[in-house]
Amino acid sequence: MSFAGFGRLPAGASAAIKPWSVNIPQLTLDNLITLLKASPLPPPTYENSLPDQQRTLGVRHDWITATKEYWQTDFDWRAQEAYINSFPHFKAHIDDNELGPFDIHLVGIFSQRPDALPILCLHGWPGCFVEFLPILEMLRTKYTSATLPYHVIVPSLPGYAFSSPPPVDRNINSDGAARILNELMELLGFDSYVIQGGDLGGRIGRIVAANYRESCKAIHLNTGPMPPPELTDKSSPISASEQAGIDRHYLFKETGSAYAYAHATRPGTIGFVLSSSPVALLAWVGEKYLDWTDETPALDTILTCITLYWVTGCAATSLWSYRQFYGPGAKSHGTKEWHIHQPLGFSWFPREITPVPKAWVETTGNLVFYRQHEKGGHFAALEQPRMLWKDVEDFIGIVKLLKK
Repeated sequence: MSFAGFGRLPAGASAAIKPWSVNIPQLTLDNLITLLKASPLPPPTYENSLPDQQRTLGVRHDWITATKEYWQTDFDWRAQEAYINSFPHFKAHIDDNELGPFDIHLVGIFSQRPDALPILCLHGWPGCFVEFLPILEMLRTKYTSATLPYHVIVPSLPGYAFSSPPPVDRNINSDGAARILNELMELLGFDSYVIQGGDLGGRIGRIVAANYRESCKAIHLNTGPMPPPELTDKSSPISASEQAGIDRHYLFKETGSAYAYAHATRPGTIGFVLSSSPVALLAWVGEKYLDWTDETPALDTILTCITLYWVTGCAATSLWSYRQFYGPGAKSHGTKEWHIHQPLGFSWFPREITPVPKAWVETTGNLVFYRQHEKGGHFAALEQPRMLWKDVEDFIGIVKLLKK
């Protein structure tokens, strides 16, 4: 398949990185359809059938019923797979000193310009690399491989999609994932790079920036959940929209975060539940795409991401990070050991589940760019690709000016 030059790795890339493509066995897809058809649904209840299409007590019965039917009869995985494969994919083999061998899947577009800037884009849960395809599409349409100003690298995090699952005999945390991602960038031949991340990708990106300051030169985030920090009279004032975001943050903590505590405290149990029933996975993950977004993504996009979780088995292997960020001893973006000394950029979206104000973000690093938007939610790269990427480019412009 021709990628118009975007699939040509940099000259310094290691031979441990090999071209790859997605090809889910037909038997796996057939088994998914069989399970969907055989899966019973619970009866309508008050909680899943609230008036006015409310979802305050959980995912709705009518949505699950209609989406299950569409998934098993009309959803075309092969069409989605063909589009996914229209971008260059690779597998990178990494021998990590602490966690052992890992194969990290990545999708991306590479420039032939010698001055191209490497940008590592990191997804979260329940996201995947598909979140960043709209940005990759936008860039490959606007540029050629000879003119693209960036290398844009989108890995599947350890335990997600087509990357290796964590080892069963050793505990992985986000520090380990950060180390593996820095090793990935070294294998690609990059001794310096910029990070963009949200959700878990933002947390891991922050750790990369804190632990590998010589390599990660700047980082842009679109999420930053943290407890209220101690502010001073020099802190930025909190606007009315930011206060509304703080209120939304607290509401989410009270009414929407039970899933995270379940992931953190009983991931083994949740892994069995989500891996044994595609309808359970649809309810658990589909709810997030409905509730965490400003505008609901296309149903095919939601089902593409959920299908990836099912066919790769990562519903169970992607839960490891929550133990570090929820429950006893939880760490956050405000953790001092992860303070960012490099330039930090931040994009604020109103329908983010935990939107934090500029004054809070300022306490976590060297904030040089902060922009509020009037629309957009948790999956910023998927929901507002042009808006998010403009922020990234404007942030990079500021960083370059700071260096002069």
